[in-house]
Amino acid sequence: MVSRTNNSCAECTKASKCFHLLYPDELEFISKKKTQVNYLKGETIFKQGAFAPYVMYVADGLVKVYLQTGMNKQINIRLVRQGEFMAFSSVFEENVHQYSAVAIKESTICMIDKMALKQLISKNTDFASRIISRNYKNEYRYLEIIRNISYSQMRGKLASALLYLSNDELIAENVFQYLTRQDIADFASVTMESAVKFLKEFEAEGLIQMQGKDILIPDREKLALISRNG
Repeated sequence: MVSRTNNSCAECTKASKCFHLLYPDELEFISKKKTQVNYLKGETIFKQGAFAPYVMYVADGLVKVYLQTGMNKQINIRLVRQGEFMAFSSVFEENVHQYSAVAIKESTICMIDKMALKQLISKNTDFASRIISRNYKNEYRYLEIIRNISYSQMRGKLASALLYLSNDELIAENVFQYLTRQDIADFASVTMESAVKFLKEFEAEGLIQMQGKDILIPDREKLALISRNG
Protein backbone atom coordinates (compact mmCIF):
# COMPACT_ATOMS: atom_id res chain seq x y z
CA MET A 1 0.00 0.00 0.00
CA VAL A 2 1.58 3.26 -1.11
CA SER A 3 -0.37 6.07 0.51
CA ARG A 4 -3.68 7.40 1.75
CA THR A 5 -5.16 10.72 0.67
CA ASN A 6 -8.51 12.45 0.92
CA ASN A 7 -8.86 14.53 -2.23
CA SER A 8 -12.12 16.36 -2.83
CA CYS A 9 -14.65 14.52 -5.00
CA ALA A 10 -15.66 17.87 -6.52
CA GLU A 11 -12.13 18.32 -7.90
CA CYS A 12 -11.60 14.74 -9.05
CA THR A 13 -11.03 14.40 -12.80
CA LYS A 14 -11.58 10.62 -12.70
CA ALA A 15 -14.96 10.55 -11.02
CA SER A 16 -17.67 8.39 -12.53
CA LYS A 17 -20.48 10.20 -14.37
CA CYS A 18 -22.86 9.16 -11.62
CA PHE A 19 -21.01 11.47 -9.22
CA HIS A 20 -21.73 14.37 -11.58
CA LEU A 21 -25.37 14.04 -10.55
CA LEU A 22 -24.59 15.00 -6.96
CA TYR A 23 -25.14 18.52 -5.70
CA PRO A 24 -22.16 20.49 -4.32
CA ASP A 25 -23.16 19.85 -0.70
CA GLU A 26 -23.53 16.13 -1.44
CA LEU A 27 -20.08 16.01 -3.04
CA GLU A 28 -18.64 17.72 0.01
CA PHE A 29 -20.43 15.22 2.25
CA ILE A 30 -19.13 12.15 0.39
CA SER A 31 -15.62 13.63 0.24
CA LYS A 32 -15.55 13.61 4.03
CA LYS A 33 -16.76 10.01 4.11
CA LYS A 34 -14.12 8.41 1.90
CA THR A 35 -10.41 7.73 1.87
CA GLN A 36 -8.34 7.33 -1.27
CA VAL A 37 -5.77 4.53 -1.13
CA ASN A 38 -3.05 3.67 -3.63
CA TYR A 39 -2.26 -0.02 -4.17
CA LEU A 40 0.75 -1.52 -5.91
CA LYS A 41 0.42 -4.29 -8.50
CA GLY A 42 -0.31 -7.57 -6.72
CA GLU A 43 -1.58 -6.01 -3.48
CA THR A 44 -4.80 -7.37 -2.00
CA ILE A 45 -7.51 -4.73 -1.67
CA PHE A 46 -9.90 -6.87 0.37
CA LYS A 47 -10.37 -10.55 1.20
CA GLN A 48 -13.37 -12.82 0.93
CA GLY A 49 -14.97 -13.22 4.36
CA ALA A 50 -13.48 -10.01 5.79
CA PHE A 51 -15.62 -7.25 7.32
CA ALA A 52 -17.02 -4.89 4.66
CA PRO A 53 -17.36 -1.34 6.02
CA TYR A 54 -16.77 0.35 2.65
CA VAL A 55 -17.91 0.45 -0.94
CA MET A 56 -14.85 0.48 -3.17
CA TYR A 57 -14.63 2.78 -6.20
CA VAL A 58 -11.80 2.34 -8.71
CA ALA A 59 -10.55 5.87 -9.40
CA ASP A 60 -7.67 4.53 -11.48
CA GLY A 61 -6.09 1.20 -12.36
CA LEU A 62 -7.36 -2.34 -12.90
CA VAL A 63 -8.55 -4.85 -10.30
CA LYS A 64 -9.20 -8.59 -10.47
CA VAL A 65 -12.16 -9.87 -8.48
CA TYR A 66 -12.17 -13.57 -7.65
CA LEU A 67 -13.99 -16.19 -5.58
CA GLN A 68 -11.93 -18.57 -3.44
CA THR A 69 -13.49 -22.02 -3.90
CA GLY A 70 -10.86 -24.19 -2.18
CA MET A 71 -7.46 -24.09 -0.53
CA ASN A 72 -5.65 -23.61 -3.84
CA LYS A 73 -8.57 -23.04 -6.15
CA GLN A 74 -10.31 -19.89 -7.30
CA ILE A 75 -12.67 -18.57 -9.97
CA ASN A 76 -11.88 -15.18 -11.47
CA ILE A 77 -15.17 -13.33 -11.68
CA ARG A 78 -14.39 -10.08 -13.49
CA LEU A 79 -11.98 -7.24 -14.03
CA VAL A 80 -12.93 -3.86 -12.56
CA ARG A 81 -11.88 -0.74 -14.43
CA GLN A 82 -11.68 2.94 -13.63
CA GLY A 83 -15.16 4.27 -12.83
CA GLU A 84 -16.57 1.01 -11.48
CA PHE A 85 -17.57 -0.11 -7.99
CA MET A 86 -16.77 -3.15 -5.87
CA ALA A 87 -18.41 -4.43 -2.69
CA PHE A 88 -21.56 -2.48 -3.59
CA SER A 89 -23.73 -5.08 -1.83
CA SER A 90 -22.38 -3.78 1.49
CA VAL A 91 -24.80 -0.85 1.07
CA PHE A 92 -27.64 -3.36 1.41
CA GLU A 93 -26.58 -4.82 4.77
CA GLU A 94 -23.97 -7.28 3.43
CA ASN A 95 -21.47 -7.15 6.28
CA VAL A 96 -18.69 -9.33 4.87
CA HIS A 97 -17.00 -9.48 1.48
CA GLN A 98 -18.31 -12.30 -0.68
CA TYR A 99 -15.20 -12.29 -2.88
CA SER A 100 -11.63 -11.02 -2.92
CA ALA A 101 -10.01 -8.25 -4.96
CA VAL A 102 -6.39 -7.69 -5.98
CA ALA A 103 -4.78 -4.88 -7.99
CA ILE A 104 -3.30 -6.28 -11.20
CA LYS A 105 -1.63 -2.96 -11.91
CA GLU A 106 -1.04 0.08 -9.73
CA SER A 107 -4.49 1.28 -8.71
CA THR A 108 -6.16 4.07 -6.78
CA ILE A 109 -9.22 3.04 -4.78
CA CYS A 110 -11.72 5.29 -3.04
CA MET A 111 -13.00 3.60 0.12
CA ILE A 112 -16.46 5.09 0.67
CA ASP A 113 -18.34 4.66 3.94
CA LYS A 114 -21.27 2.43 3.01
CA MET A 115 -23.80 4.20 5.23
CA ALA A 116 -22.87 7.56 3.73
CA LEU A 117 -23.36 6.20 0.23
CA LYS A 118 -26.68 4.66 1.24
CA GLN A 119 -27.80 8.06 2.53
CA LEU A 120 -27.01 9.70 -0.81
CA ILE A 121 -28.81 6.95 -2.73
CA SER A 122 -31.94 7.50 -0.63
CA LYS A 123 -31.85 11.30 -1.12
CA ASN A 124 -30.82 11.70 -4.77
CA THR A 125 -32.91 9.52 -7.10
CA ASP A 126 -30.95 10.42 -10.26
CA PHE A 127 -27.72 9.41 -8.55
CA ALA A 128 -29.37 6.21 -7.28
CA SER A 129 -30.62 5.26 -10.75
CA ARG A 130 -27.24 5.82 -12.38
CA ILE A 131 -25.17 4.05 -9.76
CA ILE A 132 -27.48 1.02 -9.61
CA SER A 133 -27.61 0.71 -13.42
CA ARG A 134 -23.81 0.69 -13.51
CA ASN A 135 -23.83 -2.33 -11.23
CA TYR A 136 -26.70 -4.11 -12.95
CA LYS A 137 -24.50 -5.38 -15.80
CA ASN A 138 -22.55 -7.47 -13.29
CA GLU A 139 -25.60 -9.68 -12.88
CA TYR A 140 -25.32 -10.85 -16.51
CA ARG A 141 -21.63 -11.63 -15.95
CA TYR A 142 -22.44 -13.79 -12.92
CA LEU A 143 -25.13 -15.69 -14.84
CA GLU A 144 -22.65 -16.28 -17.65
CA ILE A 145 -20.14 -17.76 -15.19
CA ILE A 146 -22.78 -20.11 -13.76
CA ARG A 147 -23.80 -21.23 -17.26
CA ASN A 148 -20.19 -21.94 -18.24
CA ILE A 149 -19.41 -23.91 -15.11
CA SER A 150 -22.66 -25.91 -15.32
CA TYR A 151 -23.00 -26.67 -19.02
CA SER A 152 -19.92 -25.83 -21.10
CA GLN A 153 -17.08 -28.13 -22.11
CA MET A 154 -13.53 -26.87 -21.58
CA ARG A 155 -13.17 -25.42 -25.08
CA GLY A 156 -16.42 -23.53 -24.63
CA LYS A 157 -15.36 -22.26 -21.20
CA LEU A 158 -12.08 -20.93 -22.54
CA ALA A 159 -13.79 -19.35 -25.55
CA SER A 160 -16.22 -17.54 -23.25
CA ALA A 161 -13.39 -16.29 -21.04
CA LEU A 162 -11.46 -14.95 -24.05
CA LEU A 163 -14.57 -13.20 -25.36
CA TYR A 164 -15.09 -11.54 -21.99
CA LEU A 165 -11.46 -10.47 -21.64
CA SER A 166 -11.43 -9.02 -25.15
CA ASN A 167 -14.68 -7.05 -25.00
CA ASP A 168 -14.53 -3.43 -26.12
CA GLU A 169 -14.11 -2.01 -22.62
CA LEU A 170 -11.37 -4.38 -21.48
CA ILE A 171 -9.42 -4.52 -24.73
CA ALA A 172 -8.83 -0.78 -24.35
CA GLU A 173 -7.12 -1.61 -21.03
CA ASN A 174 -4.67 -3.99 -22.75
CA VAL A 175 -5.64 -6.53 -20.09
CA PHE A 176 -3.71 -9.53 -21.40
CA GLN A 177 -0.47 -7.74 -20.52
CA TYR A 178 -1.45 -7.99 -16.86
CA LEU A 179 -2.80 -11.55 -16.85
CA THR A 180 -0.91 -14.81 -16.47
CA ARG A 181 -2.00 -18.00 -18.19
CA GLN A 182 -3.20 -19.13 -14.74
CA ASP A 183 -5.39 -16.01 -14.54
CA ILE A 184 -6.94 -16.87 -17.91
CA ALA A 185 -7.50 -20.45 -16.76
CA ASP A 186 -9.21 -19.17 -13.61
CA PHE A 187 -11.52 -16.98 -15.70
CA ALA A 188 -12.46 -20.10 -17.69
CA SER A 189 -12.68 -22.42 -14.64
CA VAL A 190 -10.24 -24.88 -16.20
CA THR A 191 -6.75 -26.02 -15.24
CA MET A 192 -3.78 -24.04 -16.51
CA GLU A 193 -2.60 -27.08 -18.48
CA SER A 194 -5.97 -27.26 -20.25
CA ALA A 195 -5.96 -23.51 -20.91
CA VAL A 196 -2.50 -23.65 -22.51
CA LYS A 197 -3.50 -26.69 -24.59
CA PHE A 198 -6.68 -25.09 -25.94
CA LEU A 199 -5.00 -21.74 -26.55
CA LYS A 200 -2.56 -23.56 -28.84
CA GLU A 201 -5.45 -25.34 -30.53
CA PHE A 202 -7.33 -22.07 -31.04
CA GLU A 203 -4.20 -20.51 -32.51
CA ALA A 204 -3.66 -23.47 -34.88
CA GLU A 205 -7.28 -23.16 -36.01
CA GLY A 206 -6.84 -19.43 -36.69
CA LEU A 207 -9.31 -18.42 -34.00
CA ILE A 208 -6.76 -16.38 -32.06
CA GLN A 209 -3.31 -14.88 -32.54
CA MET A 210 -0.82 -14.94 -29.67
CA GLN A 211 1.89 -12.28 -29.60
CA GLY A 212 3.84 -12.71 -26.36
CA LYS A 213 1.30 -12.24 -23.56
CA ASP A 214 -1.17 -10.52 -25.87
CA ILE A 215 -4.04 -12.48 -27.42
CA LEU A 216 -5.80 -11.13 -30.52
CA ILE A 217 -9.13 -12.43 -31.78
CA PRO A 218 -9.53 -11.80 -35.54
CA ASP A 219 -13.00 -13.37 -35.78
CA ARG A 220 -15.11 -13.13 -32.62
CA GLU A 221 -18.08 -14.85 -34.30
CA LYS A 222 -16.19 -18.13 -34.68
CA LEU A 223 -15.08 -18.00 -31.07
CA ALA A 224 -18.63 -17.11 -29.99
CA LEU A 225 -19.91 -20.20 -31.81
CA ILE A 226 -17.57 -22.39 -29.77
CA SER A 227 -18.67 -20.56 -26.62
CA ARG A 228 -22.35 -21.24 -27.38
CA ASN A 229 -21.90 -24.85 -28.49
CA GLY A 230 -19.11 -25.76 -26.07
